[in-house]
Amino acid sequence: MDVFRAIYTSQPFGYDSATLDGILMEARRANVRDGITGALICRADVYLQWLEGPEPEVRKTLERIERDDRHLDVKVHVAEHVAERAFGEWAMLHDPAATWIWSQSEIADGALERTTPEEITGFFLRLRRSEAADDR
Repeated sequence: MDVFRAIYTSQPFGYDSATLDGILMEARRANVRDGITGALICRADVYLQWLEGPEPEVRKTLERIERDDRHLDVKVHVAEHVAERAFGEWAMLHDPAATWIWSQSEIADGALERTTPEEITGFFLRLRRSEAADDR
């Protein structure tokens, strides 16, 4: 099965628990409808999201996110076809802690601009491994 994967970062605007809950609720509903799965790593200073599914739907989702005023400075780091889904069990896996990614000072110092596609993909693969271990 051919799957399209996109990974982006953005900076939250108006971040609070109600905003995050709204984003997650909307994402899960739309993702089920559109056949998209993925994961979201978020903090008050950064969103990182992995989307996977049919290419047209993933691209439409990215366009909606880019128009969403809760996201600033959306940057797509990875956009590629892959053989299979990594987060197929989740309409949108949410990791609220993400303390092992960049620090707030690293974000403020431009970490998002310097990151490589491999580094950002690695964050999510680490999350996937931890979720798989928790499922045992």
